[in-house]
Amino acid sequence: MAEESRGGSAQVFRIEGARIDTIEDLYAQLNALLMKEEDWELGASLDALDDVLYRFSPRSAVGPTVFVWADHGRSREALGRAATERWLEDKLRHPHSFDVRAIRAQRDALMSGEGKTYFEIVQDVFAAHDPDVRLELD
Repeated sequence: MAEESRGGSAQVFRIEGARIDTIEDLYAQLNALLMKEEDWELGASLDALDDVLYRFSPRSAVGPTVFVWADHGRSREALGRAATERWLEDKLRHPHSFDVRAIRAQRDALMSGEGKTYFEIVQDVFAAHDPDVRLELD
């Protein structure tokens, strides 16, 4: 739910990390927070998340927007290497929809310990919208 920050200058949304076991759970929460007034929902897509965050750029009428990710450690684990590998493998099953070479490279980097997890990629999506949108890990 959105609320004003203590200083009254930011709109704050709280992501409940303890309720996130899958990538789909993350998007269910984002839909509950951001899509109440819409007749459509975000799919489990980083591009969709990126697009919806543009709503807050430039700064909305109440100032910057802050997403507080509570229990982020739990989400970091749930959206970690295993979930990311499943997500990438699913993409590889649809070679006409995705750049297979890029997905394989991403998967190989993940498996070697050098690639980013889904949790880290989500952080990057939020970071791309700074300073209008800020993600705080709690």
